[in-house]
Amino acid sequence: MAKVPRNFRLLEELEKGEKGIGDGSCSYGLDNSDDILMSNWNGTIIGPGHTVHENRIYSLKIYCGESYPDAPPTIQFLSRVNLPFVSQADGKVDASKLPVLSHWNRNSSLETVLVEIRREMASFNNRKLPQPPEGTMF
Repeated sequence: MAKVPRNFRLLEELEKGEKGIGDGSCSYGLDNSDDILMSNWNGTIIGPGHTVHENRIYSLKIYCGESYPDAPPTIQFLSRVNLPFVSQADGKVDASKLPVLSHWNRNSSLETVLVEIRREMASFNNRKLPQPPEGTMF
């Protein structure tokens, strides 16, 4: 099977992100529409219901390096959140602690990452973790 070039893949993801994902609980798009390399993205996750995250809106920065999609993007929360895979110093996601990033394959996407982070928020171990005040930022 032919390997899709990085920019074609990112254009496809941009188009999908602009249309919206599923139920609207996760969204993403380019940070700057003039970014011809399509490296810097913004993401938003609406906290899952019946958890401490319910009705909270989390903002994230996503960086797709030169080797994306062969290598995973780097993710950083801008909104403060208490999760085991997020650094409390700067909001960076530790890829080794988040399976979607640590077991990355080129079929995964920005959508996959955001949906998996949201799923982790709703997991048994994370759904009741004490959270910083709503609206605080890293």
